[in-house]
Amino acid sequence: MWMNDPNGMVYYEGEYHLFYQYYPDSTVWGPMHWGHAVSTDMVHWKHLPIALYPDSLGMIFSGSAVVDSYNTSGLGLNNNAPLVAIFTHHNDAAAKAGKDDYQYQSLAFSNDHGRTWTKYKHNPVLPNTHHFKDFRDPKVSWDPTHHRWMMALAANDHAEFWISKDLKSWRHLSDFGHEWGGHGGVWECPDFFPITLEGSTDTLWVLIQNINPGGPNGGSATQYFIGTFDGTDFTLDPKFSKEVLNGNGVWLDYGRDNYAGVTWSGIPDTDGRHLFLGWMSNWDYGQQVPTTPWRSAMTIPRTLTLRNTAAGLRLCSWPAKELSSLHGRQYGLQHVRISTPTDLNARMHCDKAIMDLDLQLDLGDKPAGNFSIILSNAKGERYVISFDRTLNTFSFDRSHSGNTGFSSQFCATPTRAPRISKGNEMHLRMIMDVASCEFFAEDGETVVTEIYFPSTPFTSIQIVPESGDLLLNSVTAFELNATKQQ
Repeated sequence: MWMNDPNGMVYYEGEYHLFYQYYPDSTVWGPMHWGHAVSTDMVHWKHLPIALYPDSLGMIFSGSAVVDSYNTSGLGLNNNAPLVAIFTHHNDAAAKAGKDDYQYQSLAFSNDHGRTWTKYKHNPVLPNTHHFKDFRDPKVSWDPTHHRWMMALAANDHAEFWISKDLKSWRHLSDFGHEWGGHGGVWECPDFFPITLEGSTDTLWVLIQNINPGGPNGGSATQYFIGTFDGTDFTLDPKFSKEVLNGNGVWLDYGRDNYAGVTWSGIPDTDGRHLFLGWMSNWDYGQQVPTTPWRSAMTIPRTLTLRNTAAGLRLCSWPAKELSSLHGRQYGLQHVRISTPTDLNARMHCDKAIMDLDLQLDLGDKPAGNFSIILSNAKGERYVISFDRTLNTFSFDRSHSGNTGFSSQFCATPTRAPRISKGNEMHLRMIMDVASCEFFAEDGETVVTEIYFPSTPFTSIQIVPESGDLLLNSVTAFELNATKQQ
């Protein structure tokens, strides 16, 4: 049935928990529940019963979950650490009655590894005293420096930061965002965490802030900000602030189909990764996509890193290493120079395009370097990825990818994304499933996630040089084995 935002992502005693916005009675959005699945590797998932149902306080909107290791909430049995979910109650009756305080934050807790949940009897724990119509999607984390909990909360057109000692009583700390970033729609689903700059010991803070609409290619998308946090205020880093003057955003994913993504809490220090997952759709057409009996999916899990790039500080994302557990038969090519359209599958003697494809390219000297990658099937349906060397820009065209008539917004214009690096060498990786392509350029500096609906799977991957020779330094492809619902 219907699913959207990932919620409550928490790692606990060997399990990754994924909760998500869920409506079990239809394939379109309705009264929101928290669906639930668990995994030991973020790739193979086991479905569990619904965790949270709507109640007298409202629907169960997005939020987060934490391991209350010190039982600060007092909700653990025998002083053991409970799992605590922090979510938005949305009172639809109050909204329809014209009130403006119909969203507020509540708690639920579990003492059996997340299998059953009890709502806190004194909900809500954070009323909407601001009377914001959008006051939601709490992302809570433990602040070890100040020995307190911190909440990042979406409030209309900005983010708010709140603190608590026990997850039940909250105090407002500061605001961020009125004058920064994209404001083409409502701010939603924030995330806030420290991260070490790659290749250094410097720690900066990242605020992820989803927005709907207002994305770089239309509809919903995920922007982010990089700065410092002094325990009260989040301040943009000077190397980053010029990028996000009011009205401009820096985007974690330029594709149409990665939204509401946040990171897992509770990842052990021995791992240390920032692991991200998003909803693989777009509010422009998410309720119309031609799938049944399911509607919507999540992206693959991704590892986030902070890097100094040619464009300044950038949050990069790359497929989590656990994806390799799906790798099947391997194919490859080395040092192949092409000047005419070349079918990689034919060259590699492969008849599938459901794969993890890694390309190391040499673009050569200008004006050479323009090329396209075309995924297609025997019916002539195709998804086209193009690179313009002069503009240093990728474009993605799904206008002939199969069933597109369900929404005029699905392929109104090609998706465009900048390439940050400018050298001759290019590194691309593409995770291709039956109905999606997740594209990563230059080790995750540029990311594009898009869905499509061909009548039969794409089985051809063609590279088309547009001017001059193109050198494929290496091509590595793994068939992806299907996962089955558990």
